[in-house]
Amino acid sequence: MNPEPLSADAVIDAVSAVFMVLGALMSLAAAIGLLRFPDLMSRMHAATKPQVLGLFLLLAAVGLQLRTWWVWPVLAVAWIFQLLTVPVSAHMVGRAGYRTKHLHRELLSTDELEAVVQQAAGRHGFDDDGGPAER
Repeated sequence: MNPEPLSADAVIDAVSAVFMVLGALMSLAAAIGLLRFPDLMSRMHAATKPQVLGLFLLLAAVGLQLRTWWVWPVLAVAWIFQLLTVPVSAHMVGRAGYRTKHLHRELLSTDELEAVVQQAAGRHGFDDDGGPAER
């Protein structure tokens, strides 16, 4: 008995199943990181890095399963939008967290922003807490 060669549909189904499982695991890793990491900076990393790759894998699985050409541009736009917005939002959250002291300084290996923030605070008349300096 000769084994039947795998059909294209079976290969596409297997690849999309692998993509779906890997994408779900990446998104799960991001969620666990958000819950378990100790400070804002670590959580910000967990929310951005694995989540973008997980979304890409899930969108690729959806595109493979639908098997129509017109869905790929829509999925690409969704992923590109995610790629453009995630770094900006992470930067803004990190900046706000740094300025409001929602981080553990002992976990930072280097703090390259401290001198810049101190200089800006002194130049604009703010104290270390970000409020107006008393004169």
